[in-house]
Amino acid sequence: MKMATIGIVDYGMGNILSVKNAFEYCGAGVEVCSSPENLKVVEKLVLPGVGAFGDCIKNIKERGFKDALDEEVIKKKTPILGICLGMQVMAKKGYENGENEGLGWFDAEVVRIEPADKKLRIPHVGWNDLDFREDCFLFRGMPEHIDAYFVHSYYMKCVNKSDIAASFDYSGSFTAAVMKGNIIATQFHPEKSQDYGRKMLENFIAWNPKSA
Repeated sequence: MKMATIGIVDYGMGNILSVKNAFEYCGAGVEVCSSPENLKVVEKLVLPGVGAFGDCIKNIKERGFKDALDEEVIKKKTPILGICLGMQVMAKKGYENGENEGLGWFDAEVVRIEPADKKLRIPHVGWNDLDFREDCFLFRGMPEHIDAYFVHSYYMKCVNKSDIAASFDYSGSFTAAVMKGNIIATQFHPEKSQDYGRKMLENFIAWNPKSA
């Protein structure tokens, strides 16, 4: 079997089609991985997600993806991009609709956004400027000021600030992206973030963490 470039993990809660279309627009070969066995035949993984933390981790476990993801990402160091809920579930715990254990890849908890200005709406929906680390490959070739599209009520609160690759201001500073080794994840949706988002996907396609 020919190895696909990008494998999108389909555990029943992702915006699979829009992510698939976005990567294909960037010229990548894409395989939708509806079985844990599919993860073995791709070069890179994408973990999308729309919905609640508890439902997400439940689906991942029930469909056999948790152990398979740990094998590919943690043991084999396969590069992976988490998007929105797919990023959040990489934390140790999430507190949406009760306390739930996550994949535990980041020493972090997913908590509700609490802006200092109580007049601001939650969920946080729409475009927001990013403050990103210049050494993060995802933002390579970007101007100093860029924005991205968000839809969420919770965010990843990291213990290790060095894991934070980007943040955004919403009457308070909140995590917009995290990175550690072969793992990169965004709270925003690059597939919905127009030209900047497309450039991020192209950077992920070209990324080789072993040579970084």
